[in-house]
Amino acid sequence: MPSHLAEFQNAMLPAVEESMRAIVGRARHDADNGLYAMLAYHMGWEGPGAGPKAQGKRVRPLLLLLTTEASGGEWHRAVPAAAAVELLHNFSLIHDDIEDNGETRRGRPTVWKQWGLPLALNGGDALFGLANIAMLELHPPVDAKTTLLAARILHQTALQLTQGQHLDISYEDRPTVSIDDYWQMVEGKTAALLAACTELGALIAGLDDANRRAYREFGRMLGLAFQAWDDYLGIWGDTALTGKSVTGDLMERKKTLPVLYGLQRNGAFARMWRDGMPHVPADVPRMAKALEADGARAYTKAVAASLTEEALNALETAAPQDAAGEALTELAHLLLKRKH
Repeated sequence: MPSHLAEFQNAMLPAVEESMRAIVGRARHDADNGLYAMLAYHMGWEGPGAGPKAQGKRVRPLLLLLTTEASGGEWHRAVPAAAAVELLHNFSLIHDDIEDNGETRRGRPTVWKQWGLPLALNGGDALFGLANIAMLELHPPVDAKTTLLAARILHQTALQLTQGQHLDISYEDRPTVSIDDYWQMVEGKTAALLAACTELGALIAGLDDANRRAYREFGRMLGLAFQAWDDYLGIWGDTALTGKSVTGDLMERKKTLPVLYGLQRNGAFARMWRDGMPHVPADVPRMAKALEADGARAYTKAVAASLTEEALNALETAAPQDAAGEALTELAHLLLKRKH
């Protein structure tokens, strides 16, 4: 049986890409096209290594468009909103790379490594502005009231993203971070944009407030579950299957969910952490083993599984319809069926 998700993906994503290229094209300037070249590089369209891998999976616009269609709307009308959320996501990536001192993204040097900090900051700001321009392109054919509500959701989401990033950065130097603190950070950094995607899709389809809230809750829970699995895989995943390093999170001393649980248990892992480990990559396996002995592996896996169930239950409550609903369900399972 052919995959409904693949069918919709093949139709929707080229339309989103075309819309984003048109919007980002507004960054061209008669005096100097350097800004456009930098943005096109970051989006994966131009420069060494350009192509699908450099562009990323475009999950967020796909999630928005599938929600629109599964809610009884016409996905074509929502394409500007799909472009807007992906541009907002990429704005956050440029700034995150600067703030995290990240030198590579999707196998290529990051924007700040290529062009320097001042121009990279400016490029991120440009994508933020272009995301807002893209959202206003909903009207027409979408009515002005709905377009204004969509813009408000995008603005609120941008604030949540920056709040989450602020917490993430501040937690690096904070001696004590609780698991409750962690979830507040994840609500902003990961869940907020996915929740916005599903709410925007439902809004543009014309659903009432109650049904919009149901879709928003699905997106939110999807984000929380995805992050929990990501933290698990960052220590105990199979790199060959996931492509995610199992040493990076501990080497960078990230305060992920299993780390915070281990610190809370105040056992062998907590003692290693207080001693400043890991000092070298060879320390990581021993720390991971200590975490597992302290119960962090079982705890994180159980939390991720529980959140996955909540996300799928929320999707069932939202009741997506027809082939697009099947595709949306397929996408949710794909995102949450993490290899572990």
